[in-house]
Amino acid sequence: MIDFWMAAGLLLLVALSFLLIPLLRGHRAQREEDRTALNVALYQERLNELQVQQEQGVLSVAQLQAARTEAARELLADTEGAEPDRTSRLGKPLLLLAALLVPMLGLAGYLQLGASDRVELSREFARPPTSLADMTQRLERSVQAQPDSAENLYFLARSYMAQNRPGDAAQMFERSVALAGRQPELLGQWAQALYFASDKHFTPQVQALTDEALQADPREVTSLGLLGIAAFETQRYQAAVDYWTRLLAALPADDASRSALEGGIARARENLAKRPADAAPAPAVKAKSIKIHVELAAALQGKVRPNDSVFIFARAINGPAAPLAVKRITVADLPADVELSDSDAMMPQLNLSNFAQVQLVARVSRAGQPTTGEWVGRSQPLASDSGVQQALTIDSPDN
Repeated sequence: MIDFWMAAGLLLLVALSFLLIPLLRGHRAQREEDRTALNVALYQERLNELQVQQEQGVLSVAQLQAARTEAARELLADTEGAEPDRTSRLGKPLLLLAALLVPMLGLAGYLQLGASDRVELSREFARPPTSLADMTQRLERSVQAQPDSAENLYFLARSYMAQNRPGDAAQMFERSVALAGRQPELLGQWAQALYFASDKHFTPQVQALTDEALQADPREVTSLGLLGIAAFETQRYQAAVDYWTRLLAALPADDASRSALEGGIARARENLAKRPADAAPAPAVKAKSIKIHVELAAALQGKVRPNDSVFIFARAINGPAAPLAVKRITVADLPADVELSDSDAMMPQLNLSNFAQVQLVARVSRAGQPTTGEWVGRSQPLASDSGVQQALTIDSPDN
């Protein structure tokens, strides 16, 4: 910060010099003016002396005229070297006032609109942080100074994750996505923060984010790792092996996390091997599915965008609020025929086969969130094993 004030002081001196030069020139012009006035006064006095001498008979008329010409020539010689008057018409008081006010106003404007806080942040980041908390505080100040920087928001989110603050990290990732766009790696890390912030519950929002990330990039590492963790936690060991094997193939050969990942795959396979091969199979439950024709009301055609997300899901009438089966398309795909079945369940214990009655919902979400959106369509309660295709129209504001 000292360098900044030294530079500001030098600029102030330069500004003062430009404003004081006219004043100095004004003093010089005043001195020239005073000298000219003195020469004129002496000339008038000489003429008076010559007139008196002529009246007394000392000088003739011809001598008087010659003396007057000589006096005029001397006056001209004394005054012709003087510089023209260049004093400003504004006057000295106004120049002095400007010399003081211009630098002060410039400094006040810079302090109000300038970037002295960013200069200080740059100097601060040039020093190595003393701790993770110190780095987090610096990043927080940086985000406060530059709230539209997606990069600052991203690094602050990563710092929050390192401090086991997934809720705060999720908020920063969400802001970063809003600024930088829905990049697969950002979506995956946002989903991971939400997963740990909800105490390792694989919510519909987490599912939607990982689906979107892997649809854009099937090798997105954070989403693959997160889906493997969720599968392992719910004892879906084969799914965990599948996700982690895909992740292992996407990692570089020298990646430090490969050994831990291989250990996780080995544990999942051990748990699969522990299940008795000759155990009596559980009673088979007939898999259920529902076919749905989804369309958008004509009145909403001009109020949505082709790339807006459309979430179609079924939820139990008497059961948890979490969707039993979910599919995602876009407005550009409408009208569309989709089928929801047990294979679309987000959790094995929550699927269509476990509930007798469900409600169908189709939601348009510009932000890509299955839980909130702009427009929605809902069906009446119906049997989960209904073999008749259901018609669902998105026609109401999502309140």
